[in-house]
Amino acid sequence: MKRRKLIQLTRKWHRYLGVVLGIQFLLWTIGGLYFSWTTIKEIRGDHLKNETPYIPRDFAYVSPEVFLTSLLNENDALISLELTSILEKPVYRIQFLSDGKKKVVLINAKNGKLRNPLNKEEAINVAENKLNVSAKINTIEYITETGNHHEYRGRPLPAYAITFDEPANTTVYVSKEYGNVQTLRNNQWRIFDFLWMLHTMDYQERDNFNTIVLRAFSLFGVFTILSGFTLYILTSKTLNRKKANS
Repeated sequence: MKRRKLIQLTRKWHRYLGVVLGIQFLLWTIGGLYFSWTTIKEIRGDHLKNETPYIPRDFAYVSPEVFLTSLLNENDALISLELTSILEKPVYRIQFLSDGKKKVVLINAKNGKLRNPLNKEEAINVAENKLNVSAKINTIEYITETGNHHEYRGRPLPAYAITFDEPANTTVYVSKEYGNVQTLRNNQWRIFDFLWMLHTMDYQERDNFNTIVLRAFSLFGVFTILSGFTLYILTSKTLNRKKANS
């Protein structure tokens, strides 16, 4: 292939690849700037959380053996058992598999009796206790299902979505069955989630780095860079002068 023809072909491919990939490269750059100029703690709302649950230690707890034998069937498999508190009352949170399905129950740690899942008022109190600031409640939503793009995707359902006004300016998601705050979502997180989706090019679950689209754009990106290097070598006056003098 003649030199002029090779230069024209390389320049053509470089231009077309630049047009196709330029927008995605710009999105990657914008996402990278946002990720580097924000802190993950603020995105997750960690600065708004009261982390330490209240677990009184001035009385003897009921032994889990008292209720586990009657709670679990022979074929059930215990996943976890933790001592925690709900609204300053100690409870055991038990997760187990029954007939292949994950189940969660709450047991009163004082008397070993089954505790009911959270109602609306209790969920509000749990959300308010989780925040370390006082804020007015804007909306309360009871969620029984979520889509792939919902900000509460992949979390236990049903749940209460309790949105607070300034200074919290965040939505607190409280699980009805788990009896706790599962996550906080604010505007910073929503921007992060959108840019992360564009960054990974996983437009469903957000966390798959093996999508065909991402692989294709990565390969095309390498081709674009190589075509640029090739074009520079073919058109560089300095390099061509050295070859001519050698």
